[in-house]
Amino acid sequence: MQIYVFARLHARPGKRSEVQQAIFEVQGPTRQESGCLAYGAFHSVRDPDEFYIHSCFQDTEAFQRHAELSHTVRFVETVGPLLDHPFKASLAQKIW
Repeated sequence: MQIYVFARLHARPGKRSEVQQAIFEVQGPTRQESGCLAYGAFHSVRDPDEFYIHSCFQDTEAFQRHAELSHTVRFVETVGPLLDHPFKASLAQKIW
């Protein structure tokens, strides 16, 4: 069953470009993962410090592999201190 991942990232004041760069750096390696079906990064039109990542993985195992890869670990470690909230990715299954 496919797993959808949603993450909201809100940059601390003055950290917007660093958050955007971290998102940019992780997207290429993530898209190349065999279990990654889709990856999209978004920037809010109302709040310049707000970003979203939406991705889809083949199954739970593919997401678990993703979470353990060096580029993902590096992203989480890099972006965490740049946010004004704890980093959280929500996993979901499609219902329709």
